[in-house]
Amino acid sequence: MNDSFEKTTIGDIVASDFRTAGVFEAFGIDFCCGGRQSIAEACESAAIDRGMLERALRALPPATEHGDGDMTQWSPERLIDHIVTTHHAYVRSASPEIGRYLAKLVEVHGQRHSELARIAASFDQMSRDLHQHMMKEERVLFPYIRELATAGRRAPAESPFGSVENPIRMMEREHRDAGDELRVIRELADDYVPPADACATYRVCFAQLAAFEQDLHRHVHLENNVLFPRAIELERGSWRT
Repeated sequence: MNDSFEKTTIGDIVASDFRTAGVFEAFGIDFCCGGRQSIAEACESAAIDRGMLERALRALPPATEHGDGDMTQWSPERLIDHIVTTHHAYVRSASPEIGRYLAKLVEVHGQRHSELARIAASFDQMSRDLHQHMMKEERVLFPYIRELATAGRRAPAESPFGSVENPIRMMEREHRDAGDELRVIRELADDYVPPADACATYRVCFAQLAAFEQDLHRHVHLENNVLFPRAIELERGSWRT
């Protein structure tokens, strides 16, 4: 683990060694939408002891040659393929299943646990918004970024939205909206700790909600802190493949 954190953002740290995401999550630090913060800024806003966090990061064993490595060195095409086949695919497969579990919990446990109806409604809205969000990325933004990546030193491809920074700002705003919705769900679900009278479905559903939030953090991180800055560099002609 790199010992120098002074001039490095949280997003850069996670992009260079994805194992650090678990450390930031354990300290309650947002590394996806908040990935442009420095270690000092993140610790101050989260009221975390900076020394403890840095010791936890340095305690990670040396990275092996296995795994995905430094994602900041991936090509835009590889990043997009990974995001779509890993994270977009996960959202599309997991959200209907979680929605069905929540509907069943509301029916069976809703009278004793009124928060379940609010959790189900919030998750349904977030899920629908995410599906629209991913469709916009896959049909409009990602194809344009692919064109930028293959254009080399030629002029950027024409786009229907002007600068790539315009749709990126919209995507980042929608990422924040999804993150805010999940924070509400987490609070309502008591940090996904099932109540004492929870049945097996209750426990499975809450475990899946926790996994969904964790995957979304990684998903948003790769877009906000790795792919989108790369796309802006490409459009400005400063990235060299």
